[in-house]
Amino acid sequence: MSGPIVLVGAGEFTPAMAGVDRALLAATGMARPRVAIVPTASWPDGEATFHRWGAMGEAHFAALGAEVEQVLVRERADADDPTCAQAAGEADLIYFSGGKPQHLRDVLRGSALWAAALAAHERGAILAGCSAGAMVLGGRQLDVGRGLRPPVGWDPGLGVVPSVAVIPHYDRVPHTLAALMAMTAPKGTVVLGIDEDTAAVGDGATFRVVGRATVEVWRGRDRRRYRDGEAFPI
Repeated sequence: MSGPIVLVGAGEFTPAMAGVDRALLAATGMARPRVAIVPTASWPDGEATFHRWGAMGEAHFAALGAEVEQVLVRERADADDPTCAQAAGEADLIYFSGGKPQHLRDVLRGSALWAAALAAHERGAILAGCSAGAMVLGGRQLDVGRGLRPPVGWDPGLGVVPSVAVIPHYDRVPHTLAALMAMTAPKGTVVLGIDEDTAAVGDGATFRVVGRATVEVWRGRDRRRYRDGEAFPI
């Protein structure tokens, strides 16, 4: 049975998400779950930023009782390294942190690491992504090359949740821009506006909101906001 999918608006590896992440670890059923931290999306921001996110993830999940490994994938050659693929494939929770979504998608797509992550997910491992990491798990992702301003473009994502697109940091996006993004999404796409320090956790068909804020679900022009503990279908 496939494991849960976790889409986080922002706030990975911070105290605000400790309760959410503790519950994810408990859901694995392991006394000491194995967590793989993949900070690939932050690599375009420089080596120091890349290592900082990896170290933050390791410290955060280790403090929650997990066995943690940083999977330091910068470029596509790293994603095809058998050692990196093995680290993802053996994990109980694989966490893709934030940064540049296009870079993350392009590095992962068709790689050995991504194949291993999907295989692990099929056997029950949790796939988690925050901000850019959440965006790439959808069937569509925003083209943020120009920044979040009109005209809005949509690119193919990695398709773990094929009919979904994620707008992260949603509580920081002006409402008019959020509406423009959502209503220009490809037909049939369910757009999830996920606030910071908040996650949507589910199986791809149904998600539940976990965290301090909300998830706004757009289906064309129709929208509905869900709060902590509330569930919604895709």
